[in-house]
Amino acid sequence: MDDFYDILKQLVRIPSVVGAEHSFFMFLKRELEDIGIKVEYYDGLLVAKGENPTSGYISAHADRHGLICTGESEFQYAAFITKNKADLKGNSNSEQLLQNFETRFINQKVQAYEPFSGNYLGLGIIKDAFLCNRRKNIIFKVDGLDYLFPGTPIAFMDKLKIYDDKISAQIDNVLSVAMIIYLYQLGYKGTAFFTAAEEAGKSWRFLLEYFKRFDITTNELLVLDTSPYKNIDDINKLEVVLRNRDENAFFRSPLKAKIKKIVLKNKIKYHYKDAHIKNLMKQQKTKISLGVTELGRIIKESKNTIQGTTLQVPTIGYHTVEETTTIKSIKAMIDILENLYIK
Repeated sequence: MDDFYDILKQLVRIPSVVGAEHSFFMFLKRELEDIGIKVEYYDGLLVAKGENPTSGYISAHADRHGLICTGESEFQYAAFITKNKADLKGNSNSEQLLQNFETRFINQKVQAYEPFSGNYLGLGIIKDAFLCNRRKNIIFKVDGLDYLFPGTPIAFMDKLKIYDDKISAQIDNVLSVAMIIYLYQLGYKGTAFFTAAEEAGKSWRFLLEYFKRFDITTNELLVLDTSPYKNIDDINKLEVVLRNRDENAFFRSPLKAKIKKIVLKNKIKYHYKDAHIKNLMKQQKTKISLGVTELGRIIKESKNTIQGTTLQVPTIGYHTVEETTTIKSIKAMIDILENLYIK
């Protein structure tokens, strides 16, 4: 696994704030072309193609959370810039979690970068963060970056930590990106998609546009991601997270049965996230969202001409630089991918 962790360590340190992913895409393009993979770049989407492009379709989002300068010494959470990306309507589990952790950002180091070239523009420290109900966004006070122009992205300073049986960093979703690069190194010959603006709820549009552009249909699109849980006990009991559906669509794909077979054969611990959420609602006598995924939006908007399933790593510390998962979960996910596409 050393090769995999070397890839992940590199990717974690390269900024890719939602809406300002270009420089990360360029780094990714170079890394893939260096191992002989053909790469195409479209609006909001990087497409990698192996020797047999139709032998597999895997997707992972390339953007991560960060800040955007929106005025003189004013900084907002990049994913929820009003009227540009989305707003906090509270209709997804991720947004509900987001409203409870503004204080986690205090004293976090951040770095500003030029959105096109990726050039470093300066270092700052978050001194305060609060949810503004008028603007429906998190507002930050940052020391050291008062000279920035509006529109400048600011990424969280990050470094991969490996300790005991766990890893932590802002791994959503460089973890899946690293897995795809590693899979190509192992001999994957299919197609991989790296999408922009997933954290702003827009990535599905870029991916669906690609399928429409070339009149491609498939029922085996596999979307990789992390999946948030509240405490360490939750992720210690799990290795991978599967889904039957999300809030928008049912997942009907041959991949579901293939993954289930691999999981059972290899005694990998799993559950279905939608069933887990339904059980929680029953126990707590509440009603919450089943979650909104990139895949669910694609299935719904394509009217089922694109189908697939998801494969996720369970994590805690959602959307922070200390998002944590277990090494056994990473190994399990890579084992599943190898069994699906290599062996």
